[in-house]
Amino acid sequence: MNLLQLQENLREAVIATARSEFNVELETVASEVPPKIELGDAAFPVAFELAKRIKQQSGEKSNPRQIAERLKSAIEKIEAVERVEVAGAGYLNVFFNRAAFLIESANAAPLPKLNASDDESSPKVCVEHTSVNPNKAAHIGHVRNAVLGDTFIRILRASGKRVEVQYYIDNTGVQVADVVIGFVYLENMSLADIKELNEKLIRENKTFDFYCWDLYARVGQAYQTDENLKAKRGEVLHLIEEGNNPTAELADYVVTRNVECIVATMERFGISYDLLPRESEILHLHFWTRAFEEMQRRDVIKLETSGKNAGCWVMPIDSHSGNDEHEADKILVRSNGTVTYTGKDTAYQMWKLGLLGLDFYYNLFHTYGDGKKIWITTADAIQQDAGVPKFGNNETVYNVIDSRQSYPQEVVKKGVATIFPEKGEAASVHLSYEMVALSPSAAQELGFEISEEDKQKSFIEMSGRKGLGVKADDLLNRLEANALAEVEKRHADLSDEEKRKTAHIIAVGALRYFLLKFTRNTVIIFDFKEALSFEGETGVFCQYSAVRANSIFRKLNEPDSAFKIQDLGLEKIAEIFNAEDGNDIWSMAILAARLEETIVQAANANEPAILAKYTFNLAKAFNLFYHNHKIIHEENEAKRQVLIAVADLTRRNLTAALDCLGIEVPERM
Repeated sequence: MNLLQLQENLREAVIATARSEFNVELETVASEVPPKIELGDAAFPVAFELAKRIKQQSGEKSNPRQIAERLKSAIEKIEAVERVEVAGAGYLNVFFNRAAFLIESANAAPLPKLNASDDESSPKVCVEHTSVNPNKAAHIGHVRNAVLGDTFIRILRASGKRVEVQYYIDNTGVQVADVVIGFVYLENMSLADIKELNEKLIRENKTFDFYCWDLYARVGQAYQTDENLKAKRGEVLHLIEEGNNPTAELADYVVTRNVECIVATMERFGISYDLLPRESEILHLHFWTRAFEEMQRRDVIKLETSGKNAGCWVMPIDSHSGNDEHEADKILVRSNGTVTYTGKDTAYQMWKLGLLGLDFYYNLFHTYGDGKKIWITTADAIQQDAGVPKFGNNETVYNVIDSRQSYPQEVVKKGVATIFPEKGEAASVHLSYEMVALSPSAAQELGFEISEEDKQKSFIEMSGRKGLGVKADDLLNRLEANALAEVEKRHADLSDEEKRKTAHIIAVGALRYFLLKFTRNTVIIFDFKEALSFEGETGVFCQYSAVRANSIFRKLNEPDSAFKIQDLGLEKIAEIFNAEDGNDIWSMAILAARLEETIVQAANANEPAILAKYTFNLAKAFNLFYHNHKIIHEENEAKRQVLIAVADLTRRNLTAALDCLGIEVPERM
């Protein structure tokens, strides 16, 4: 029985006793982790809640401590519980049977295998993340989005969920129009010229998305002095949206090449996708038309006839700000007939939830090294590829989009729930996050010219239009170079290939952990010195702790030694836990056993930082455990076997926790 199941059994016992002894129905039972191991392994303040409920029902005043005493006997009947103490005014402190728990844990798999929930009959959820505008290379802010999304997917899968991963391609947006203007009017290039440029960049070991990064910044600068150039934006945007013309064909090539580059960049971080839905198909396959008709039919959208929004179709949702700050976000169709981002996103959300009654056509876009396929949408039914999985029709949709889009996301959520009340608002979840900014020193280190005023700021916002930002590939290359120098110092005997592989694993781990250790609502101020640190609360420290744990078992040369623990018998194991340092050994074991519980907490709170913090605390605790106990050379054989079992439980769950964070453990560090 794992810790999660044991706690569920405890709650069920409390609920059953509350019903039979006090005639009170409890829907939930809160549990706590006592601040000290001496106070128990789980604490329940439920007696206070029961006293309150009894008084409400009968008017009689009850003593929480007496209630706790009556609950105690029911809990003590659970096999894995050693004893229960009533503390203070009525707390129930539960002590587990340590010996039995260790034997059970030593033989248990740390987690369900990621991707284990492949039963197509089980409910499916969708996580949409990354969604970089396909007009240039991804930067560190985009990586935060992708790492959050990918880690949350891993957390959901570890919780047993079947997950569909989407990266939405805004291929008809203004940013794409701007880079097309750059190619056509600044570079004077045709589609053939751009294809030739792409071949040249490949020969020179350069990337198309980096070229577009610089070009996009040049367009932004040109707009400041050339109004005629800026005026072409509307015309180009219209041609791209319309499709089936040379401008749209050129834009499609630029977008596709950029998406290929971005997908390759994210693959370096261990991030993959199932589907790339494109905005153009939402228009060309009439997704918006169907959604609009449904909104009109259900009377959840209205045509404004006066005021500044006259002629616009608006979703009449009250603003949480109490003013008209978000009026533009409520507009789904402008007075000129064009559909807004919020309108298209509402139609897209309806499709993701299986509420639209329409579907895309699909082409194979890319096959990853492990054989996994990524698909892209198309409007062409004739050219659809064979073997397409079933996409859409999700139970819940999680959209990883930055906090600046909170209100448009609220409009989408409330709009879909209004049209389809049977789904409700809970089916649409906005996983918002704050931006990644640069410290002034990081901006200067990257060679950006910043004003004296900017130098005094605590951070500087990145801007793709100004070309101000850390490209994701540049950042990872730099992290890899730094890690490689450290690996070469420590392990000169490794081959060059092994050194590079180890450096890559360390670099990805360092960056992923740096982006995950902050809660989603925290602005991250990126600084090279902090990100590249090999000490403190870092991914490198967590990896090093797992490597150290693995080294114990290499030295033992007994990979299955932990599973011999049951041969000692419960009495011998209990003796070790009852000894002077027994609490210290047990605290390591019980912390390691809290992995699955932590993953459930992170999934329920939509907060990967909960798992990141736990992983660091587990790594830190193991290092102290390693320092305090002679795991390999312990002379007392019974104690040695217990220490080995606890070390093995810790290394397996630390490795599983890191895997859930998308962080690999290298062979050596």
